[in-house]
Amino acid sequence: MNEPAALPRPVHLYTQPVAPNPQRLTMFLAEKGIDVPTTTIDLLAGEQKADEFRAKTGAAVVPALELEDGTVLTETPAICRYLEALAPEPNLMGRDPLETALIEMWQRRAELGLFSAVAQCFRHTNPRLAVMEDQVAEWGEINRGRIDGHLATLDARLAGRNWLAAERRTIADITAFLACGFRRIIKHPMPEGLTNLEAWMARMAETPAGRAIAR
Repeated sequence: MNEPAALPRPVHLYTQPVAPNPQRLTMFLAEKGIDVPTTTIDLLAGEQKADEFRAKTGAAVVPALELEDGTVLTETPAICRYLEALAPEPNLMGRDPLETALIEMWQRRAELGLFSAVAQCFRHTNPRLAVMEDQVAEWGEINRGRIDGHLATLDARLAGRNWLAAERRTIADITAFLACGFRRIIKHPMPEGLTNLEAWMARMAETPAGRAIAR
């Protein structure tokens, strides 16, 4: 039987250290113990829209991970999926079909719920982002009103649990932790009484992922 071909290694990461999706990848890389040379892309200056960058990456987005064979991967979950195959341990995305599905379910709930609500509020209410977004302030405030409900959902899930989706921390914890911290950029306070969520955030802050974005 032929041995499977070796996966091409990452050689360069195009990123923006303070943007949420690049931070999510930074956290994932920290958990995996993977170091990749990086170039910072200035999003507000529009460097991601430059012809040279788009020709390399195929999209005006960060993060973008270049592999040694010239392939460039974009979209954070897709990059994480590749890195999981490249470095299977510590496992962050599931060891069997059921666990994989549960982790993805909670990752998506965190991403499409809290993460999205905070991001839409930020993008549509911060004047500095007018260069990147056709802002609709009302839409931003609608999403602000959804944040507490998403936080309460996470708190309820964490009752009697250390981690969100499995008996260990996973990519679902990474996405949810980033979203919880991201709310500070829109000056949205943590509602009172979410003790499960607060304890979990304290645990996450002491992990490689949490320390990787600590400021």
